[in-house]
Amino acid sequence: MGLLAKFDQQDAAEIGQEMHSFAAGLYPICRSITGDGIRRTLAMIQDRIPLQTFEVPTGTRVFDWTVPKEWNIRDAYIKTPSGRRVVDFQKCNLHVLNYSAPLHATMPLGDLKQHLFTLPDHPDWIPYRTSYYKEDWGFCLSHNQMLALEDGDYEVSIDSTLEDGHLTYGECYLAGDSADEVLISCHACHPSLANDNLSGLTVATFLAKLLSGRDLRYSYRFLFIPGTVGAITWLARNRDTVERIRHGLILTCIGDAGGFHYKKSRQGNAEIDRAADHVLSHSGESSEILEFSPYGYDERQYCSPGFNLPVGCLMRSVWESFPEYHTSADNLDFIRPGQLAKSLRVCVGIVDVLENNRSYCSENPYCEPQLGRRGLYRSAEGGASREEMMARLWVLNLSDGTHSLLDIAERSGMFFPVLSEAADLLCREGLLAVVPNGGGDRRRQIEAMRENSLPSS
Repeated sequence: MGLLAKFDQQDAAEIGQEMHSFAAGLYPICRSITGDGIRRTLAMIQDRIPLQTFEVPTGTRVFDWTVPKEWNIRDAYIKTPSGRRVVDFQKCNLHVLNYSAPLHATMPLGDLKQHLFTLPDHPDWIPYRTSYYKEDWGFCLSHNQMLALEDGDYEVSIDSTLEDGHLTYGECYLAGDSADEVLISCHACHPSLANDNLSGLTVATFLAKLLSGRDLRYSYRFLFIPGTVGAITWLARNRDTVERIRHGLILTCIGDAGGFHYKKSRQGNAEIDRAADHVLSHSGESSEILEFSPYGYDERQYCSPGFNLPVGCLMRSVWESFPEYHTSADNLDFIRPGQLAKSLRVCVGIVDVLENNRSYCSENPYCEPQLGRRGLYRSAEGGASREEMMARLWVLNLSDGTHSLLDIAERSGMFFPVLSEAADLLCREGLLAVVPNGGGDRRRQIEAMRENSLPSS
């Protein structure tokens, strides 16, 4: 039984609720590309899966980038002339420009407004803004809050530190039969943003938990990293490991009610691209396949020309395409338990394809074998369903050592797990044999067998 079939035996509603609860526990943490927020996040992931954390010192050169100073924050506020906190970090961590330098000052409203960020088109929402690589300070607040500010002198405080420290990331490695790897990567650096950060992080955690302890064909490497600089840092530190990556997937923005979107790898027709396309086409939900572009998430780094790894990006709503993106409206109500569970199911389906996509050779290639006497054909008395029978016929017909099961799925229009189950059955019946190592040797063997056993006319 494949991974997807086993997953479908579980209670999807219960899984979705557990995932949403996990995201809710992470939601209040003020994360950034460095600092204690991301460490706390990784510690909570570590409670569920075997996770190793790594610390890379400030100033470390990683290709054309440098690991930045570490940022931590304890409190921040703006007080009105009467002493009332009108903007309070303790109530919403988006209120502070992420990576703000420490500050304590009193200033007139006119000067303060130069450091305020709002969303006039959504006057009740708080924007998310950062200043990672240019030292600055600022506050984010609703536009209505800003309009309510009266003239006068305001006390402004940002109790933060910006000093030498470390960039932290987490890695969960699940060893399989092969040293070849499947990479699953997500960014873990955004503060209280549920879809753009926590949904991908949550799905990745639960996928790793599901795969942990299972017999796997590939080895799996899950990365929980700061966006952009985290991926660059990991690639710079693991250049010898990268060559083992055969398939890869970025998970992000995957918990909302939108339809699925899959952005192809730079290669454009890698096995991961085809597997994602196939699974989404059979998911029962709307989906769209997007061509690669050098803008988006960390697929930009993995697919950069020096690496050109087969890494795609799986999303529901695409970044910047939904108004809640990078605002306080991307909250726990915006992601839904059912959508998280369905997203996990799609990921399991993709893994199922990667794990079971093999090529076969028919052991009886001259005309179709007699399935009826083996109890593998439909009959008046019952037996195989029409779908099962068609799957067996498709697999037998295209198993010539040159077609993989994914090739057969794409050509037949049938769902991969049905064909995989048919192939397993036909192997047990002695009608198929797995092609080893890409099939070169086996194809030569089958040609020799055909020459030696070709029926005489």
